[in-house]
Amino acid sequence: MIYPIVAYGNPILKKEAEEINEGTELDSLIKDMFATMDNASGVGLAAPQINQGVRLFVIDSSLMLDEEDEEVGIRRAFINPIILDEYGDDYSFEEGCLSIPEVRAEITRPEKLTIEYFDENWNLKEEEFSGMTARVIQHEYDHLEGILFVDYLKGLKKRLMKSKLIDVSKGKVSTDYRMIYPLK
Repeated sequence: MIYPIVAYGNPILKKEAEEINEGTELDSLIKDMFATMDNASGVGLAAPQINQGVRLFVIDSSLMLDEEDEEVGIRRAFINPIILDEYGDDYSFEEGCLSIPEVRAEITRPEKLTIEYFDENWNLKEEEFSGMTARVIQHEYDHLEGILFVDYLKGLKKRLMKSKLIDVSKGKVSTDYRMIYPLK
């Protein structure tokens, strides 16, 4: 099943997601989240983006990499993740979001992280990621915390973005995937 993606302005995107009880059956939800992400040509999707207020996201960071990149991408589900540490040099990169189509902004994040999470078989993992994979994880993890990439913008950049964000909430954007607009 391919879910519609909730647009900027929906209150679920600003709420902290609830932890999932260990052992909960998530196979079909994870499969559907990957299908929804792929349908929208995304590299990550958090459960709140499909109106599910739980601590789960999926990523496919291999889509962010070129052939000459040394980094190897991953396609994986993260259940009840906790970022234990973020470190390394900060770097800027233009980010976008399926919930905020047609809007992009330079966001600065640390280049590496250590994260603890359960995989889809409820195996507890602790791993280090860097580069684009770390960035995609940080972006999706923020969704679970009720943080959007535009929340990092300050001053004039944030004010200039306001009308675009209102347009997204009203559905005045074009996407190749179904969306739910809070002000439409």
